[in-house]
Amino acid sequence: MLLARARAPHLLIERSRETGDALCGGFLSWRTLETLERIGIRRGALNRDDIRRLRLFAGRHKAEAWLPRPALAVSRWRLDTLLLGHAISAGAAVERGVAVRSAEDRIVRLADEGEIAADALFLATGKHDLRGLARPVALTDDPMLGLRVRLGPSEALDRLVGGTIELHLFDRGYAGLARQEDGTVNCCMAVHRSRLSETGSPDALLDVLGRESPRLGERLAWRARGATIDAVANVPYGWRAADTSPGLFRLGDQSACIPSLAGEGMGIAIESGLRAATAYLRGGPDASIAYQQRLTADLVRPFAVAGAIRRAAETPAWASVLAWAVRLAPSLAGIAAHLTRIRHMPLDA
Repeated sequence: MLLARARAPHLLIERSRETGDALCGGFLSWRTLETLERIGIRRGALNRDDIRRLRLFAGRHKAEAWLPRPALAVSRWRLDTLLLGHAISAGAAVERGVAVRSAEDRIVRLADEGEIAADALFLATGKHDLRGLARPVALTDDPMLGLRVRLGPSEALDRLVGGTIELHLFDRGYAGLARQEDGTVNCCMAVHRSRLSETGSPDALLDVLGRESPRLGERLAWRARGATIDAVANVPYGWRAADTSPGLFRLGDQSACIPSLAGEGMGIAIESGLRAATAYLRGGPDASIAYQQRLTADLVRPFAVAGAIRRAAETPAWASVLAWAVRLAPSLAGIAAHLTRIRHMPLDA
């Protein structure tokens, strides 16, 4: 969108012909919503229902707290459709249904054996790595998986979840639930592979988690049998790009993968795109290095806080302490929410 508005030569390569619904929690904080408003995406077009409270579950403990400011949840289908529509309206050049297989030395190789050479690459492949530009992440013995299932819609489920972002903490993982614009509840989980290995399948894992955490089970009961469970493997939560090469701008999860319970993944994705485009327009391909270093530095505090909370959330004893602390001092949730936001740069900075 920014490159098109500046009349800079560009090409957006999108592998899907139709906009899908990527595996994503879909939580947009107040800061991200302000940024979207500034580029023309009105919050009412995303979801008319605000999220004003956090609800936290850990074992037998439950806590509630007000968010610093209203947020909302939106499906990636709705958000991506609006963003792409605005970009095309601004004159963006878009090629859909074109898959990129690899990239090297700023040469992109396509699935049809074609090649495209460019002075700069903006890498926005999300949690999926591209051959030749894979994130240098060392696999652990028990890596994280992302799972997503849709619940409802249902009036009873809406009474349980509506108006809140729920976090359910359990052994070696957690789940986030929020109502999206179509009335369904998006249930996204981050779990260690060992939990899936112990149960044998995603469906069996959900059944086990529902028994372990009855309140989560009450919500999972609204999933249709045979409903699709989306999954992504080896999510490197906590990873940040330490550096880059001239002309390579890493965006979103390809630049930094914040623990999902922070609810800031989409904030980083949108902010990194805006920063990268602005940096390129001012300094050309070589501006990628300063862009990446600045982004990484600005994420030190959000990642440190989110990482500490994640480590506690995945351990039942510490998760109970978290819930107990928020129940006694609800303002702690607001402080954590502030500390895990990335600072959004003015578009004209």
